[in-house]
Amino acid sequence: MSASVPFYRKHQRSYDRGYRYQLAGRYSAGTSGGTRTRGLDWLSQPGLDPLPKRTKPSYLAVDRENQIIGYVVPMFRTSQEFAEGYSDHTRLRDTAAYMERCDRFTSGLEMERSEQIARKEAMRESAQRISFNKTLYEHDEHFKRMNEDSLLHVPEFIIKPRSHTVWEKQCVRLHCTVSGWPDPRVVWYKNNVAIDPLAKASKYKIESKYSVHSLEINSCDFEDTAQYRVSAMNVKGEVSAFASIVVKRFKGEVDTFLPAPRRSGVKDGPVSEYGITFQTHIVDNFGVSFGREGETLSLGCTVIIYPALHRYQPEVQWYRDGVLLSPSKWNHMHWSGDRATLTLTHLNKEDEGLYTLRVTTKSGYKTYSAYVFVRDADAEVEGAPGAPLDVCCLDANKDYIIVSWKQPAVDGGNSILGYFVDRCEVGTTHWIQCNDTPIKFARFPVTGLVEGRSYIFRVRAVNKSGISRPSRVSEPVAAMDPADRARMRGTSAPWTGQIIVTEEEPAEGIVPGRPRELQVTEATKNYLVLSWKPPGEKGLEGVMYYVEKCVSGTDSWQRVNTEIPVRSPRFALFDLAEGKSYCFRVRCCNAAGVGEPSDPTEATTVGDKLDTPSAPSKVVPTRNTDTSVVVSWEASHDAKELVGYYIEASIVGSNTWEPCNNKPVNVTRFICHGLTTGEKYVFRVRAVNAAGLSQFSPESEPVEVKAAIGGGIPHGVLPETGPGGNQGRLTPHRPHWTGPHDTVQLPADTKTKAQANPELPERESGAAAVAANSGPLDNKTQGSERGGLGPSEVNGVPSEPPPGSLCEARTDVAAHLGSPRAEGPAEKTAEGPPGAERACGLSVDASANREAARPDAGAEASPAPPYGISVLECVRDSMVLAWKQPAFIGGADITGYFVDYREVVDGVEGKWHEANIKAISERAYRVTDLKENRKYQFQVRAANIAGVGIPSLPSDTFLCEEWTIAVPGPPHDLELREVRGDSMVLLWKAPVYQGRDPVNGFYVDMKEAEAPEEAWRGVNTKATGNTFIKVKNLKEQESYVFRVRAQNQAGVGKSSDISEPVQAVTKPGTKEISVDVDDDGVISLNFECANMTPDSKFVWSKNYEDVDESASRLTVETKGNKSKATFNSPGEEDTGIYSCLVTHTDGDSSSYTISPEEMKRLLEISRDHKFPTIPLKSGLAVEMLEKGKVRFWLQAEQISPNAKVDYVFNDNVVTQGEKYKMNIDKNTGVVEMTMESLMPEDEGTFTFQMKDGKATNQSSLVLIGDVFKDLQKESEFQRKEWFRKQGPHFIEYLGYEVTPECCVVLKCKVGNIKKETSALWYKDGREIKADEKLGFTEGVLKLEIAQPDPPAESADDHIGRMLKISKKDAGVYETVLKDDRGKDTSKLNLTDQRFKDLMNEVFNYIANSSTPLKITSTDQGIRLYTFVSYYNDLLPVTWHYKDSPIAFSERLKSGVVGDQLWLQISEPTEKDMGKYAIEFNINDGKGGLRRTVELSGQAYEDALAEFKRLKADAIAEKNRARVAGGLPDVVTIQEGKALNLTCNISGEPLPQVTWLKNDKELTSNEHCILRFESGKFASFTITAVSTVDTGKYSILVKNKYGTERAEFTLEVTEGTPDLGVTSYLTDAEGNVVFGANTLEEKMKTAITGMTKESAAAAEKMDNLTKKPEEEEEEEVTVQEMLMNKEI
Repeated sequence: MSASVPFYRKHQRSYDRGYRYQLAGRYSAGTSGGTRTRGLDWLSQPGLDPLPKRTKPSYLAVDRENQIIGYVVPMFRTSQEFAEGYSDHTRLRDTAAYMERCDRFTSGLEMERSEQIARKEAMRESAQRISFNKTLYEHDEHFKRMNEDSLLHVPEFIIKPRSHTVWEKQCVRLHCTVSGWPDPRVVWYKNNVAIDPLAKASKYKIESKYSVHSLEINSCDFEDTAQYRVSAMNVKGEVSAFASIVVKRFKGEVDTFLPAPRRSGVKDGPVSEYGITFQTHIVDNFGVSFGREGETLSLGCTVIIYPALHRYQPEVQWYRDGVLLSPSKWNHMHWSGDRATLTLTHLNKEDEGLYTLRVTTKSGYKTYSAYVFVRDADAEVEGAPGAPLDVCCLDANKDYIIVSWKQPAVDGGNSILGYFVDRCEVGTTHWIQCNDTPIKFARFPVTGLVEGRSYIFRVRAVNKSGISRPSRVSEPVAAMDPADRARMRGTSAPWTGQIIVTEEEPAEGIVPGRPRELQVTEATKNYLVLSWKPPGEKGLEGVMYYVEKCVSGTDSWQRVNTEIPVRSPRFALFDLAEGKSYCFRVRCCNAAGVGEPSDPTEATTVGDKLDTPSAPSKVVPTRNTDTSVVVSWEASHDAKELVGYYIEASIVGSNTWEPCNNKPVNVTRFICHGLTTGEKYVFRVRAVNAAGLSQFSPESEPVEVKAAIGGGIPHGVLPETGPGGNQGRLTPHRPHWTGPHDTVQLPADTKTKAQANPELPERESGAAAVAANSGPLDNKTQGSERGGLGPSEVNGVPSEPPPGSLCEARTDVAAHLGSPRAEGPAEKTAEGPPGAERACGLSVDASANREAARPDAGAEASPAPPYGISVLECVRDSMVLAWKQPAFIGGADITGYFVDYREVVDGVEGKWHEANIKAISERAYRVTDLKENRKYQFQVRAANIAGVGIPSLPSDTFLCEEWTIAVPGPPHDLELREVRGDSMVLLWKAPVYQGRDPVNGFYVDMKEAEAPEEAWRGVNTKATGNTFIKVKNLKEQESYVFRVRAQNQAGVGKSSDISEPVQAVTKPGTKEISVDVDDDGVISLNFECANMTPDSKFVWSKNYEDVDESASRLTVETKGNKSKATFNSPGEEDTGIYSCLVTHTDGDSSSYTISPEEMKRLLEISRDHKFPTIPLKSGLAVEMLEKGKVRFWLQAEQISPNAKVDYVFNDNVVTQGEKYKMNIDKNTGVVEMTMESLMPEDEGTFTFQMKDGKATNQSSLVLIGDVFKDLQKESEFQRKEWFRKQGPHFIEYLGYEVTPECCVVLKCKVGNIKKETSALWYKDGREIKADEKLGFTEGVLKLEIAQPDPPAESADDHIGRMLKISKKDAGVYETVLKDDRGKDTSKLNLTDQRFKDLMNEVFNYIANSSTPLKITSTDQGIRLYTFVSYYNDLLPVTWHYKDSPIAFSERLKSGVVGDQLWLQISEPTEKDMGKYAIEFNINDGKGGLRRTVELSGQAYEDALAEFKRLKADAIAEKNRARVAGGLPDVVTIQEGKALNLTCNISGEPLPQVTWLKNDKELTSNEHCILRFESGKFASFTITAVSTVDTGKYSILVKNKYGTERAEFTLEVTEGTPDLGVTSYLTDAEGNVVFGANTLEEKMKTAITGMTKESAAAAEKMDNLTKKPEEEEEEEVTVQEMLMNKEI
């Protein structure tokens, strides 16, 4: 028996047959050959524990690695075999005695007991072995954990998933085996989107066991055709493997065990599978419903389906605004078999919209729709706004989530100030407010999140009354990096949807390239979002990004995410400075390094780029039903990111507005329900985007609510816009997939055509209908494969398609042919899988079927055969063909083509087989079910209403093998339009085969039609990304041919087939498209064709792609041979090339290019035509008049006499009265309004609304806040000024002026004075001067500020002196003018800084008057000096030496002498040489004034020499011999008296003294005593004077420095009584000191007489008194007192 082996072991590389054989033998209980098991060997090992009591046996089996792999169950064929083959213990007992006893006791009971004992022993051995192995395993695991780093390795795919091709409804499983340590985490992706098995539990099943991972997909359908990726990741890295699943559909009849396909033909037609028709009726339906937030609302309908099948259940779906609803906690759906119910458990405004019930059966579907309105719940605070709605997350990353919402329609009567965003972590109930202050922008980046955790959000609105209720919470979103790091590795081919799978190993060691297409996708003042595309090169495995920024205009790049690079190609930046401009760039990085940066973005200024939309206009109400009105309006102009519109209604005269919708609608027409019958309503609309709500539109005209003729539009459904007012159809239940057997076309309306041709037999008509209904599986419902209403149905009510619609244009030709292939179930061929058989099993040629069914075409004929069959793509089992349209179409439009093919084997051609049952409208088709490496030929037939034409010639023989070339295939379907004499436009279609990489451009070649091959030349040197090009500079009358080549990254591919020759000539009557803007501002393109035929039609296209009028921004109107394309809502998105082609003509076409500049010009013209404005020369302005009056005025360029003006203040019209005075000067265009004064209640907005015929204009002026307060103050000031100027007043207020003489003069200018007017001057409140009678000149009043010098000893000291200003003059000066008319006051504050400014101005005059700095010498040193015209003690002066302030000392001194400022350098040396400067420190903000002099060189030498000379002279002058004084000029003395004269002698060295008489030297004797004492005093004494002594005496002193001589004359008189001796003394300087001559006083000389010079002053000495004793003794009268000159 083989041991049980887990399935995953069978997929390991090391597991082969030999290994499985050994494993099976190792764990078998025994074999017939007596092979001993491994378990028995353990009996012989020493140390085996004895069998414990009550030990339970173990049946576990382990392998060599001690891994438990299953159970071991022993097999017992016989007791003997078990004993011999399983236990050594029994073998020991196998002795002769034992055998003899066994023979003796052969009962079955004993044998069974022996077997039980043996089994217990074996089990005990196995348990001990397992226990021992477990111990070893735990030890190994512990060692691994202790040495974990040495065992870590990246994940590796041992077995990769394989690609599969399956049929619909089959199941498929992808599995792989992954190794790695630690165990990798495995994630499955579909088209790079992670698969969530919990979200679709019935669809996906993911298992992971023992390193084997699998993904199981149940009941495959076309949605499952995709590329699947499995990613394994651990701490060491990540690897991925890829596999593709292609789901094929059955063609033709389907086996009975498969679900029956849904028909795609006419509604309520027969079902081909059952031969019955289901008729669906929806009754007991719901109407327009109203609810309130928080309530529960149920919608239900009764559905009757006939015939009623017991087990048949229809598909019941609910839609809201065209979006399919799924069951959730908000939506509960129930189907009871005959009634469908939708319950809205908790109404919110998000639930408002058009609800549609759709019941789908095998025969088609039936729908019913009605609108549900949800009103706001009562506010918790009176006046609070309504709750916001539609809270969602725009962008999520690991560190931020951007939350967006929509503004509510109800603001509570006050403007919404902003919004608060709250967050709550999933699993908790704790809400946290994310922003501290309200934000007005309806987007907000929430930060501060924990990575990996999920959050929900809600938003609350706030106004000045309070905060609203919270909105409905958002869907949970995780704060984590999306990590979309894988590249798309597959491409979808047209028509088939086949996936071309390429498997590429991760590029190792390659630095990634530059990111591409970096752009700023969103910018607000709070955040900015960047997005880019990954680089196209290899090296994308594990790629991450660094974002860098720099301030615009600089080149300083700064990395934003310095710590952790981002993984997703999207990043949000915060904390940017508002108003600054930035540039951004991105770098890629991986394990190999950091790549080059991307191209930087344009400079982006941080701020809100989105403005609130403009107000809608032209609101027009239209009666609908007894309770509803249809409201239409003109959309907002230039609105960006428009969310929708809110509509409000008001009963005329009530002035109370109620919202008609609480959820924005994004159309311009809406049905307002719930109105009161018979009342008159007015409506208004406003737009909303993320920036906020616009202003309200003008009110509509009143409309009375009553039913319109015809009953109106039911339940809010507009026929031209679809459900919910939205253009388009219901969103699909699942995305459309174009299968490998389908053509790109819509299903044909065969029923209409069959009824339109009564000549067809009944069998043929029915067969045609069946053929149309048995088409491909993707056309499941009537006109509703894309999930919407069919083209011939409005709200489920059938209607005939309009002429020229898609349903009529794309008619299935088979409906008219009655092809026998569609008459019944087709026979299966012998080869191919079920469902792969062709739908036709007939052996006759296909042409016989078609030709037999051709009806009589009358005057019309079938088209000629197509030609030019070529191959566009080839894979293993299919080929894509292309061909050219027949030159002759038979007089009717070609409605389709049929393709036949045949196999060619060794040159032998087989039978023709039909490739398509239904006609195809395109000139390209994929022929499938071919065999690889076989050769085929093809032919094509064209069909029109007359029938199917003859087939084309067989094509070349093509080999069906898969193309593997890297470059793309050839383009096809070349077409030439707009042929002119010098240009034409070439159009083509992109190649079907893309090559290895997507096509990124095209090259066009051209040549003259008759030129050789060498004449081909390129039209464009740079590849164009369009599928059209305009070829210019052609030669007129010359014929040209063209070809196109496509390129991708691998290179340029094969060229297309050559186009037909076209002659460059402008045909007669050719006209071009013209653009026009009518009086209503409507922009239109107009084209006129002169070569129209009855069947001609105008076909408009944008960028050469047909315009779908139902979803287009154009409205096309055709009258006769003219066609007009009108722009519905022109904007930037309407720029492009617009062309018009006229069918059934010789290529009449034209185009017109609307560039952004052209669109801007047209929009300006449109606005001028639609809303003509009165041009203004100047807008509304305000100015002040006298008495404080306020004048508001504007001036228009020109207005007519009929012009009218409304004066509006705060939305209220004001009229002429006491407060307001209005005037219009229609000649000058000046409109004005005056007010006497401004009061606080006049704060607000003033608007002048002008209307002149159709033209209007208005201008507003906002006066609020500080602007209004300043204007009000100005008005009050002007009013006071007017009253002030009625009496004496100051024209110019008090100021000061500094004269060049440095005098300060206070002056002011006065006016309106008279003789009685007086002026008073005050300083610090004390009067200082009064002018009773003003005698000023030209109205100027002056006052000089001066501080006199201290009082002088005599009046003569004031002569020539100036008055000085000092700190005592600081103070507050005031001048008062007054008379009987009033008074006026002016003050001037000259304190603190004001006084400093004044003094600085004075100092400035002084400094500027200074003379250049000069050098002079003294006996003490060198002196630098300058003179100023006036000096003030407060003048700050600084001396500098070599630009550094001088530190004064005994050697360096400065001072002032008069007006001289000097610096004295005593005993100068060479160190004193340099640059000296005197700086006047004037603090007037301009810096100080400097005077400089250079004391060096010759200047220094000259000054030094002069100093030395003066010093020597000073020394000589000081030390020369001199007589200090004491000798009078004349001495008169009586004879007989004694004469004693003494004088001071000075000099160094001691001078030599010589006395002379009459120039003869005297010698000392008894009569004439000469003395020289102490080196200072020289005395001359005559003991008794006689007449002989009369003469001229002199003293001569002499030393080496000089000689000095002093003289006196001695006169001796006779007969005079002795009056005594009069003496006088001289001091050291020779000054005479008067007094009595006594013997005790030395150094005194008694004299009589006087000098001649002193005689005249004797009379002045009467006041001198004499002592009585002296008067008695002396006989000589002193006539005169001698005085020194110096006194």
